Amino acid sequence: MDNIKNKVIVITGASSGMGAATARKLAQLGAKVVLAARREDQLKALVSELGDNAIYVLTDVSKKADLDNLVQQAIGRFGQVDVFWNNAGIMPISFFEEGLVDEWDKMIDINIKGVLYGINAVLPHMLERGQGHILATSSVGGLKTSPGIGVYSGTKFAVRAIMDTLREEVAQTIKVTTIFPGATQSELGHDITSPKIKAIYGNLTNMPKMDEEAIANAVIYAISQPDNITINDLVLRPLGQTR
Repeated sequence: MDNIKNKVIVITGASSGMGAATARKLAQLGAKVVLAARREDQLKALVSELGDNAIYVLTDVSKKADLDNLVQQAIGRFGQVDVFWNNAGIMPISFFEEGLVDEWDKMIDINIKGVLYGINAVLPHMLERGQGHILATSSVGGLKTSPGIGVYSGTKFAVRAIMDTLREEVAQTIKVTTIFPGATQSELGHDITSPKIKAIYGNLTNMPKMDEEAIANAVIYAISQPDNITINDLVLRPLGQTR
């Protein structure tokens, strides 16, 4: 893990869940972390916990200017960005017949555009340096869909396609890794409003779930590889989850 020390790592969706869990582990390993999210109170508390090698930047990933500012703030404080993890995402899933179009739009703005804006903001810097690592969080829903998750799954399939294509374009200089988590103990899904989905989830409360540390360990595994090794995809599911 020595090659993580002093790396500058930007994480979106960092105020809670797997973003925050990963930031804690990275800070312990000596990384300099830049935390991005919309909830300032939680970001402040996390930075206070992590110390001088952590800063936060209030960021709404659905706004291109916020991602541009995030990268500039990271470079201004630490001089460079070595790793950029597009982790922010939402999951207000519903059935098509419910017609929750506003929620579809929010998922597209955050889950797809947020990743694109992040790549756009950091890629010129990494290309100029001739090195870097870009990660994005997809989902096992980006590998296989099922009823009730059509739009969410579509956004996560899009993340997969974006990252696969980016990898082909920059493979000689920049690492590109996509994380595909299965069911995880996190806030993801707490914004579900669909009564039909809530009824289904009520019957799935005992389904197996990973803790956030599992994702953190996977991200650190990808980041900690030697310079000449890249991890393209990581699929993680709790034991017992089959899709």
